[in-house]
Amino acid sequence: MFFKYELDHIGIAVESLEQGMKFYQALGFEDLGVEEVASEKVRTQFLKLENHAKLELLEPTSDDSVIKKFLEKKGPGIHHICLRVKNIDEVVKNIKVKGIRLINETPKMGAHNCRFVFVHPASTGGILIELSEPQG
Repeated sequence: MFFKYELDHIGIAVESLEQGMKFYQALGFEDLGVEEVASEKVRTQFLKLENHAKLELLEPTSDDSVIKKFLEKKGPGIHHICLRVKNIDEVVKNIKVKGIRLINETPKMGAHNCRFVFVHPASTGGILIELSEPQG
């Protein structure tokens, strides 16, 4: 089965959105707004790129946030790459059959009304990959 993927965004862990935005504001990036994703314990701020991909700044909202733990271990920087997919349920089914390890095996709701799963870096050569499908 063949699926099509597009680069949706690159997730960047930051200590604070305000601090993280300074560089991107200086470059004149278009800010698409801040959104809290309570289930993931983060606030996100998306920045629009001309090719329709985005940058996503991720600020932890809790000491037990995955992003907080990432920052403590590695410091600010690239956290993940997100690929946009169609029919995420079929994509997940397909990759699970092929032995690809997922962090969350059932798609969750995230920012911008998208369903997502994360693919474990052990299955991707060390890169955390998010697969995301916009809803409606």
